[in-house]
Amino acid sequence: MSEDFWQARWSQDQIGFHLPQVNPCLLQYWPVLPAGTRVLVPLCGKSLDLAWLAEQGLRVLGIELTQMAVEAFFSERQLQPEISTHGVFTQYRAGSIELWCGDFFALTAADVADCAALYDRAALIALPPELRERYTAHLTSILPLACQGLLITLDYDQAQMSGPPFAVTDQEVQRLLGAAWQPHLLETRDVLEDNLRFLQRGLSRLDERVYRLARV
Repeated sequence: MSEDFWQARWSQDQIGFHLPQVNPCLLQYWPVLPAGTRVLVPLCGKSLDLAWLAEQGLRVLGIELTQMAVEAFFSERQLQPEISTHGVFTQYRAGSIELWCGDFFALTAADVADCAALYDRAALIALPPELRERYTAHLTSILPLACQGLLITLDYDQAQMSGPPFAVTDQEVQRLLGAAWQPHLLETRDVLEDNLRFLQRGLSRLDERVYRLARV
């Protein structure tokens, strides 16, 4: 997806992917980690999950392409972030939350060397197949060994809807991540009845899958 596509979605307030509450799967399955652990959240938007992770005593590093989303996150919490430049990124920081505005693929191993955790609720499913390959390869190349985390995907009949969010099968998750990670499927749940906009778009099923990830 082009940068212009996502900028347009935010400017037109077409952000149905943004949940108005903390993701229930995060609440149920997020591992207990030592205070101060740094968590990478790719393509984070203005997710409420970021604040929840920080409330658990974690340091949060969110990466987001759209400046509007980053500024909205802090504005909605009445926070005045410190703004600086980090390489090609514009860095916004308030307390234990850092949001870097820029291209995820510009992130380097040095940037995330102390990230011991990963949370992906909206990144993998936001990308078309060719970018999913690049995304997972980049994650693997920059994140340290022993990194752990949570991945949440959606799966449906792609012929019924073009995406995003895109359908990502369990087979694809295993193929993309199985060599360098241990993707352990925790739960598959049918969430179609809870997502009216997907019903209206003609989907006959919508499966949400939750994976525990461990970098090996």
